[in-house]
Amino acid sequence: MLLRHGQTVWSESGQHTGRTDIPLTETGRQQAVDAGRRLREIFPAGFAPDCVFSSPLKRARQTAELAGFEHCGVLDGIAEWDYGRAEGRTRQQVSKASGFDWDIWRDGPRSLSADLEGDWVETLPSGEKVHVHNGEGETLEEAAARAKSAIDEVLPLLRSGNNVLLVAHAHILRILTSQWLGVDPHFARLLRLDTAHYSILSVYKGDYVIERWNA
Repeated sequence: MLLRHGQTVWSESGQHTGRTDIPLTETGRQQAVDAGRRLREIFPAGFAPDCVFSSPLKRARQTAELAGFEHCGVLDGIAEWDYGRAEGRTRQQVSKASGFDWDIWRDGPRSLSADLEGDWVETLPSGEKVHVHNGEGETLEEAAARAKSAIDEVLPLLRSGNNVLLVAHAHILRILTSQWLGVDPHFARLLRLDTAHYSILSVYKGDYVIERWNA
């Protein structure tokens, strides 16, 4: 089971939110509560305490807690894609600064000028200040390898007959799905995953499949 975190200010503005530790909005918090209710309808028996994992980032941890999974483990492998020089910026801003129509899936963070690297602070509408780091970032292939390692970490639980819940972020969960299916990670761009929506990956007749998506 994959659950994307609830709404943040940057998910609404379109700013790339990789490793910046940004909180949920009030709407996002309510989305998380509602997502927990929907999950309990599908899995009334819930999940074993050691079978729920969150990204280490605040927006995912808040979503897990508000959804009713206060004591979940942390899985570093499902932290969001490190967008590097694009972090905190919209695609339009990055394209304008770079002089070409930049695309995260096609070009990746490292195609961007090192002039975009640095550290800065953004003040959110709530008044909270968040630190933004623009480094080198990850390639898609590196993010995919990390997602594959996260799958490998939880496979023993799945093979023991447990349901496993991962609470994380849109891009890394889409990339993780490509690795579950055993296909090129570029396939992930074709998978839409909205805030506080869930998906189910499973095994059907020996094949690793998508059972439900973006519900």
